[in-house]
Amino acid sequence: MSTLSFYSKAMLLRIIVQLITWHDSLAWGPIDPTLGFVSLPLNRSYYNIQKPSDVPEDRRYSFCDGIHKCWVYSTDKPHTPTSLTKPRTEIAIHGYNYSSGVWQFEGYGYVPAGTSGVCIMQVFGATSPHASTLMLRVYNGTLMYYRSVVLADEIYDKWFRVNVVHDADASKVKVYLDGYLKLEADGRGGTSHAFKCGVYAQEGDSLCMESRWRGIKVMKKCD
Repeated sequence: MSTLSFYSKAMLLRIIVQLITWHDSLAWGPIDPTLGFVSLPLNRSYYNIQKPSDVPEDRRYSFCDGIHKCWVYSTDKPHTPTSLTKPRTEIAIHGYNYSSGVWQFEGYGYVPAGTSGVCIMQVFGATSPHASTLMLRVYNGTLMYYRSVVLADEIYDKWFRVNVVHDADASKVKVYLDGYLKLEADGRGGTSHAFKCGVYAQEGDSLCMESRWRGIKVMKKCD
């Protein structure tokens, strides 16, 4: 029997490693990224709704049966009369602004078909010229880290679990979707950070943008 060539052995080893990796991913499945974190109180006193400045809150936001619904139009005004930003309807969690430590956002998101060119979740705060440390954006049904990394395809019309971990001390962020790690990235500096979710128009925004959220939590890593 002829012996395998070096090239054939290398190919065989590569296939074995791929099979082991595939088997391990099936065996272990998703993880719980909240282990080691403490969930903090979160009620309306800890967040406010940033919505177009010229319309009442109930025309761009609702909370019913545990579900937050945020929507905005590309023709809407910014959230303040003097702002030069694009329109938004965001749940801005101001009660837990932080500058150090390891923090986590958890929520179940839902994006209706047709919503595009929009940020649905962000870690606000960064070093100039940036305004955010992380943005999760939707473009034509694809969930992305800004516009540089695809995190998930075909997210329309279904609930998905979002966990964002921000280590402010190490300036690192991680994104988990349904328990699977999808992104590890460097932070963008800054001295104050906060979590937001909802809809915030970006380039190429659709006429109407909407996202829904339930089970929103803010967590801090135990010391």
